[in-house]
Order: sequence, then C-alpha cells, then structure tokens
Amino acid sequence: MKPLLSIFSVSLSALFLNSCSNPYDSYYGSSSIYGGNSYLSGFEQTRPGQTPLTHNGQAAPRGYWDDEGVTGSSKIRINLNDQRAYFYKGDTLVGVAPISTGSDGYGTPTGSFKVTQKSIDHTSSLYGVIKNKASGHTVISDADTRKHKAGAGEEFIHAPMPYFLRFNNAIGMHAGFLPGYPASHGCVRLPEEMARIYFDNSKNGTPVIVE
Repeated sequence: MKPLLSIFSVSLSALFLNSCSNPYDSYYGSSSIYGGNSYLSGFEQTRPGQTPLTHNGQAAPRGYWDDEGVTGSSKIRINLNDQRAYFYKGDTLVGVAPISTGSDGYGTPTGSFKVTQKSIDHTSSLYGVIKNKASGHTVISDADTRKHKAGAGEEFIHAPMPYFLRFNNAIGMHAGFLPGYPASHGCVRLPEEMARIYFDNSKNGTPVIVE
C-alpha cells in the first residue's frame, strides 16, 4: 500500500502545561477549531524509552494513516501501556496514533466498548478554565463545574473536545494536548489531525477495545 498520509515531527512548546493538573491553561493558539487552541495542537514526541513511531521507513511521531485498497469493518484498539491507538479495517492495521489517556486518579477503564456518539465540536460538560472577562487572565486553570463557579466578571470556558467519539459513558476519544504521558481526566486524546481521521472513519457501533 502507498501511504496516504504521513505526519512528521513538529516540535511544539508546552509552556502552557506545567503539569497534568493544568491541561487548559492556554486557550486559542494554533488550531483551526474554536478559533485556534494550543490545548488541541500541543504535542511532545514519544515517551522516554518508547520506540519511535515510523511508517514505511519514515518517522511518523504524530501518527499515520494508510488505508488505500483496504476494506472491512472498522475497529479501534487503545493500548494504555503503549499510549497509542490502533485503527483496523477488517484485520488490517491502517492507522496508528499516539495518545494521552487518564492520569492518576482519572484512569481510562479497560474493556470492550462501542462508539455511541459522534460530536465534531464537542465540549466538556465538566472541565475547563475560569477566566476574567476583562483581562482574559486565567483564574482557575483546571476548573471543574462540580467544584468551581465563575464569579462576578468571570466566565467558565468549557474545554474543547473536537472530533469526539464517545465509547464509555462520559469517556471518549478526541483531539487534545499530548504531553508524552497519561494526562487526561479519563478521555483518550489524539493529535488533532489523527482525531479527525479516526472520527471520519468511525460510526456509531464501531468497536473500541481498551487494554
């Protein structure tokens, strides 16, 4: 098969993310979704000690997609140890994407699931940031609607989760920041370009295996 897409390394700064407890500290950067958002496009290469991702002999740290001439039902396998999501059509592997899954206290549950919802411009109902409306200053960088409320002159901005594929109650796959280790609240983050491809090639009922 000839590769339809190879995505090469882009070195991006993670100034806005000092720890996995601050995933929404910088909004509206370079992404085309929501006017641009560095939360979506931030990316660090492979985890320490992990074999770099390649395709057809070329480096593909942001993932790859190659389904030319391949048919069959779609299936997604998420490997928590590898921190990668593997996309199959039939028995053929057609795509691999680096991911960031749930951090300590927010683990991504293992098991066999199915896609139950597709939402291209989804936002989190629980998490986001609270900002001062006048200055744009971040008041709370990891806000939780169950714990935090916007005060006078403030606004709660819900975290963007574009190309959302729900597969386990509140948990799904979506475009998001990849710091090179598990850092989410339980969802599975992918580089934005791979999230879009996985979204376009999935439908309600697509099996999702987390292991």
